Formats: sequence, structure tokens, C-alpha cells
Amino acid sequence: MNWRVSIGSILITILTSTQAFSGPESQPQPAIQTDSRPAVDIELVIAVDVSFSVDPDDVAAQREGYANAIVSEEFLQALRAGPAGKIALTYFEWSSTKDQNVVVPWRQIDGPEAAEAVAAEIMKAPIRRGSRTSISGAIKFAIPLFEQSPYRGSRRVIDISGDGPNNTGDPVATARDTALQQGIVITGLPVMINATPPGQADTGHIDHIDWYYEDCVIGGPGSFVVPVTDRENFKEAIRTKLALEVAGRTPEGSTAPSGDKKPRVLCTIGEKLWQERWNTPATYSPAMSKPANSPAVNSPANKDDALLDRKIKGICRGC
Repeated sequence: MNWRVSIGSILITILTSTQAFSGPESQPQPAIQTDSRPAVDIELVIAVDVSFSVDPDDVAAQREGYANAIVSEEFLQALRAGPAGKIALTYFEWSSTKDQNVVVPWRQIDGPEAAEAVAAEIMKAPIRRGSRTSISGAIKFAIPLFEQSPYRGSRRVIDISGDGPNNTGDPVATARDTALQQGIVITGLPVMINATPPGQADTGHIDHIDWYYEDCVIGGPGSFVVPVTDRENFKEAIRTKLALEVAGRTPEGSTAPSGDKKPRVLCTIGEKLWQERWNTPATYSPAMSKPANSPAVNSPANKDDALLDRKIKGICRGC
């Protein structure tokens, strides 16, 4: 459905060759054809999860990872290779539906000096955290930021990170589709390094958060995920992802998301787990409910709900 980046060799590819990437015909078309604003190669919104499900060390690692990535040679090489040789970037942190905080407003990066200034801006802001996880709220917050941008990018991308599923606010797929309809591409950095203690239920994390991001969060031409599978590759993953986004390239064999393919993980699993945790009535919104002819919730034929039951009971992680 979507291409997943392999971190091992892609940074070398960005620096040494363009042969591994597809041609311009596969790239997103300019979001705005005529505009008096200064032109940049990409308008990039970085949306970082700081909810309580994210380990404090990981919150700090994300900050440092993005700051280091922006001044890295891979990032600057991709920057110089663009038609305009400059990008526009804004960075915000999010948790619940109405909890978003812009750490760095729109800034133009056109070389090492500007990159260092933005990196310093990211690092000097106080670290904060918040409750709940609203990926849909982050996407909805990001969309109007493009209209507020003082720059005009030929591509508009939301780079969103997170370690858990959406559990409050609008359904994540609804927010994603709204962004895609406006020509915005969403890429993902699913964080997979928080383990659940054996025998315990965990409503903040799910198995295969990478699948969830691939099938429910990201979308648009050239969308991809870079999973963070351990703390050792956290910063490398962020550096890889930003370099790819700035390069604006899609590796050969990648495909745009297919809307007619059933998600491998329920896009509403976070909401369901949260409801189960607090013993709320099993009355879901229309977006969460099943068709009238669907199998009963506890039916063995309903594999999604069978898996959900096991997750709720804490029987397995990785099943």
C-alpha cells in the first residue's frame, strides 16, 4: 500500500545518487499555481507527539533528533538539490484534541546558517507534555497552517510522529482524507519502542503502530513511513525522513495509498481501547460502528474484534 523506508542505505543514496528515485512524473503537483509569496521547494509542517504515552526520554530524543536532522549534511544536500534551494518549515507539538503548541513558526531555510537558527529554536523551547492522543486534532491543526504560510511551496507535507493510535477527537481517517483533498501529503514516523509489561493491558500503545500509520494516517503521492524500532536509531530515522521529504523523491516501486484496501489495523482501535478502559457504553459514532449485517462483536468470524479483545485483555503484543 505504502512504501516503507529502509534506513540502512537510504542516506547514502540521497547523498550520492538519484538513480534510486522515480522521475518527476510521480511527484505531487504544485499545490498553488500562481501566488505572490516567495517560492520554496516544500512547505513542511512537523507535528510531534508529546502525549503522556511517549516516554520522557523519547520526547527529548525527538526534539534533539529533528534539531540535528535540520543541520545534517544529508538534509542540506537535499536542500541544495531542489529547484529553489530553499524550504519553509514550521514545528509544533501536540497531544489531545485542543492541545497543540507551535514551537517554531514558519521559517525559511536556505542554507546552514538558517538551518542552525531553526535547530536552536527547537532546542531552546521548554519541553512540555499533554494527555490523550489526537492525531486527527494534529492534522486538523496543521491544515490551516499552510494558508497562514508566508511562503509558496510546490509541495505541502505534514510530517507527523506518534507512538499510539488516535483515541480522542474526530476519526483519524476522516482528518487524513480532508488533508489529502486539499493536496497535502502526510508522512509518518511511528515510534515502536515502548513495550507493554507482560500480562498488562495497554491502551496507549498497540501492536503494529507502523501498520496503523501506513493504513490510517499517511496518504498522498509519495507518502511513506519511517518506523523507529529502537532508541539507537531514533535520530537516524528522523534524519532519513527529513532528507527524503526535502528531496521530494519516491523510490522506485513505491505506490500511492489505495483507498479501497481494508486497513490491517482498525483505524478506530484507539477509541475502542479507550472506551473499554473506562467502561463506557459500547455506543460508537457512525464512523466507528459496523454495518447491520456485520458479524457480532464476539463472533469468531470477526477477526478485527477478536484481535481487539486480545489486546484489551493484554494477552499479546505482537500477535
